[in-house]
Amino acid sequence: MKEKELINIIKDIVGSEYIGDDCACLKDIGIVVSQDSLVENVHFSLRYTSAYQLGWKSVMVNISDICASGAEPKYLTIALSIPEYVDENFVSEFYRGAKDASKDVKIVGGDITGSDKLFISVSAIGSTKARRISSRSNAKIGYKVIVSGEHGNSAMGLKILNSEIKNPQEKEFFIKKHLMPEARIEFSKQIAQNISADYAMMDSSDGLADVLCQIAKASSVKIKIDSSLIPHNKNVDMDTVLYGGEDYELVAVVPEDILPKISDYTVIGEAVSGNPAVEIDNIVVNDIDNKIYNHFED
Repeated sequence: MKEKELINIIKDIVGSEYIGDDCACLKDIGIVVSQDSLVENVHFSLRYTSAYQLGWKSVMVNISDICASGAEPKYLTIALSIPEYVDENFVSEFYRGAKDASKDVKIVGGDITGSDKLFISVSAIGSTKARRISSRSNAKIGYKVIVSGEHGNSAMGLKILNSEIKNPQEKEFFIKKHLMPEARIEFSKQIAQNISADYAMMDSSDGLADVLCQIAKASSVKIKIDSSLIPHNKNVDMDTVLYGGEDYELVAVVPEDILPKISDYTVIGEAVSGNPAVEIDNIVVNDIDNKIYNHFED
């Protein structure tokens, strides 16, 4: 069973119009809401991450979801389920990391329970005030595909931690990118405060190719990409760039007239007419679900 299949089952049963994007936009009260969970030995291992780094990442991945919606990150709650082998010092360091990552975003509550393994669930709330909120279904023909930052660095870091790559160059750089990602708050703000048209934006938590496929399908457009334009470290191969995930960079499909109002972005393609699909270097991407990370497989 894959995550997307489960989401479709839930959506059919619940019947909520809010399910689909990574954040639910509650227009009547002017907020967006998101929730993510991290499970020991599924999303992280205590063999290679410290309590501080885990607190940092747990918060940052949720702030990234708010940024992907275009909203301003405002509040967080943290639920922490801890096993017997986690002590008070671990909890203290976890919350130090969470606090340092959150910066101006306030941690306002949560829950602590016992468990047989470490389980973290964070809820994030963002404000829609003076922001235009994105949806993955809002890409239009003629829009440009833009990205923040480099892609593939986090996945490269995970490969190094798992000893899949021997004697890598820039080892500490890649590992830090995996353990302590940075949400693209300013990139999101520049778009959401200046754009006048509907647009699509997501973060690359499940991989760049996955984001593009989801936007193409939801928006019923073909997305054409030139892989030579994708920003990436010279030591990272293109498969890792496209399918690695957990970079938490933002990917936006926007009208061209917004580009002069944004800094630090790269155009990597555009949305065109045709059957909903992603075409990279004139080749249609297939079997995307078999290439990206699946939370329900070992």
